[in-house]
Amino acid sequence: MAKIFIVIAAYNEENSIGSVLDSLQQEGYKNIVVVDDGSGDRTYSVALRHKAIVIQHPINRGQGAALKTGIEYALLQGAEIIVTFDADGQHNPRDIKAMVAPLLKKEADITLGSRYIKQGKTNAPLLRRIYHRIGVFTIWLMYGVRLTDAHNGLRALSRKAAEAIEIKSDRMEHASEIVDQIGKKHLRFREIPVEIRYTEYSLRHGQSSANAFNIVFRMIFKKLVR
Repeated sequence: MAKIFIVIAAYNEENSIGSVLDSLQQEGYKNIVVVDDGSGDRTYSVALRHKAIVIQHPINRGQGAALKTGIEYALLQGAEIIVTFDADGQHNPRDIKAMVAPLLKKEADITLGSRYIKQGKTNAPLLRRIYHRIGVFTIWLMYGVRLTDAHNGLRALSRKAAEAIEIKSDRMEHASEIVDQIGKKHLRFREIPVEIRYTEYSLRHGQSSANAFNIVFRMIFKKLVR
């Protein structure tokens, strides 16, 4: 069986990280890396108590930086597949099996979760759906990669993909950066239908719609100034 690592970027997620870790362990995943990104709450101690491998950033750097730290650690530990997973309870651990299947069969280098293709599920608010559509169009326009869900944090990377993709953006722009490098480095990708569960908690802790539009504008600006 391939050596699978789950990487979770967490910032002030003491109220959710324990249940997220429990749900992953119930599905049989043991190599779970939580990167506590300078949290001001008990995220670090809760993750330790729930038997995760915990790496701590002394200051808050952003989700991109936290995922980079976790991916680099997993590679050093011999990971063959790395799954990025959200800390706020939005993702369903049961979707991981379908995410990694094409990698195990060598049919893809990276899989990207989608809430908008057949069998995918979401209760996303209308404004977020509009933002996601804009993000998909922007990704296609800027990078030439056609997706149905451009900013889904559930991904599975083969070792080849994890070594090839270099995350430089500390914050949320890393999602678009990953897609850009999929195209540039000719990585084989596939979208997989997944469930995204929006709750009052995840909506409060996630990106606001205003921040989401700001990310799109920063993507465009970076592309233009290159």
